[in-house]
Amino acid sequence: MRKPPRHRLVPTKVAALAAGVSEATIRKWVSRGKITRYGSPGRSEFDIDELTEIALRRRG
Repeated sequence: MRKPPRHRLVPTKVAALAAGVSEATIRKWVSRGKITRYGSPGRSEFDIDELTEIALRRRG
């Protein structure tokens, strides 16, 4: 039986660097439902694979 894929989570600052956008843009994307926010209250984390896909689409 295969395990479900595990999310590789990074904080907001790293997420912004990975996507090539500002931290404010990351927060906007969350509020618009463009990306998934993980973590606990006061500690946002994001899936690096999801961010990489978005960054590739934006550059393509």
